[in-house]
Amino acid sequence: MGIFDKIFKTDKKLIDNHVAQTQFKLMNDFIPIFNEIVDPYESATARKAIHTIATHAAKLNGRHIRQTSDDKIEHNDNLTYLLGVRPNTFMSAFDMQYKVVTTLLLRNNAFIYIDRNKEGKIIGFHPVNNKNFEMMEYQGELYIKFEFPNGNKFTAHYDDFIHLRRYFNDHDLLGSSNKPIQNKIQVIQTSDDSVVNAVKQSSFLRGILKYNTMLKEEDVKKHRDTFIREYMDIEDQSGVAALDAKADYKELSNEPKMTNEAQMKFFEEDMLSYFNLNTSIVNSDYTEDQWNAFYESVLEPIALQMSQEFTNKVFTRNEQNYGNEILFDSNRIQYASVRTKIALVQYISPLGALRLNEVREMFNLPPIEGGDKILQSLNYVDATKAEQYQNVDKNEKDDIKDMNDDIDNPGGDLNDDKGKG
Repeated sequence: MGIFDKIFKTDKKLIDNHVAQTQFKLMNDFIPIFNEIVDPYESATARKAIHTIATHAAKLNGRHIRQTSDDKIEHNDNLTYLLGVRPNTFMSAFDMQYKVVTTLLLRNNAFIYIDRNKEGKIIGFHPVNNKNFEMMEYQGELYIKFEFPNGNKFTAHYDDFIHLRRYFNDHDLLGSSNKPIQNKIQVIQTSDDSVVNAVKQSSFLRGILKYNTMLKEEDVKKHRDTFIREYMDIEDQSGVAALDAKADYKELSNEPKMTNEAQMKFFEEDMLSYFNLNTSIVNSDYTEDQWNAFYESVLEPIALQMSQEFTNKVFTRNEQNYGNEILFDSNRIQYASVRTKIALVQYISPLGALRLNEVREMFNLPPIEGGDKILQSLNYVDATKAEQYQNVDKNEKDDIKDMNDDIDNPGGDLNDDKGKG
């Protein structure tokens, strides 16, 4: 049994042999047979951008939680294990999320097959590495037919797949293609080729060999070949050629055109901007503010989309009503500077908002025994119990009020009588 048969078991090919299946038409009358026009992964700049996003997105922590009216309970169950440790036999959680996000950025559509056993329990998540796919309709239900690079085909219900999409506009179900960057890729490739060609051309000697006597055509050719063989051999490093009076050699200037540094920089930044990136993020020399902007504009939307799609496809509507959901998130504090971490601890620890081990985790320190305790400064008190805490009763409050009035209005009623007179 190969990998394909192990993942896509034959008893789950639901409609491949049914002749009644038809192509699924969308509201815009588009028949969704999806083939990628251009492969951005062939561009070094695009690959760097995709790798950067996929690497950081693979750090997202996926887990099963249940939201109650006053708490968020994390379930340490099989789902959390599949999402956070090993989603399938062949991949770690990091590998799966890296591959899924890479596919999403390359094709603007990414599918994850939900593998269930006969009892309907989820036993794995498998990214679909398809060549192309087609939306099909069978008995009023939506199916997807995948064709893989090795020629295998697999068809299953749309609800059996996690479907992530990007640039979701033209189609009712699918993300649009990356056709807008096809010219960008070609321009960058042409620019790279111009440098390579310039280096190659600079290593060749080009010129005209002029003979001062009349020679037969075959003799001219013979002398030329002899000159090339003896003086233009790449292994000849002398740089000296010898000619007698019967011939003159005139070198032809060869100045190959190539893309300059400013143009190359513009092309690269233009490609990175397509993926909402800049060179600082790609080269990992970003500031804290740049990282926060990258997280909020690139990573957080991916995390939100994955959370919502996994929740909808993994749980029934009734299970969702009980607060069950899949959550992908990241500990953003880990990427903050040491100065920011210290300031955060100083401000919120006195409020009793952090455990000792949570503080240690911020600074990459191991947990300690008893570290789940919450310490709070005695300078803070519950606002509803502030008066009780200060042992102030109603009579004391009235006395304090009268005292404050005397301070604000020396003379009290006498001043009021004078004012009336």
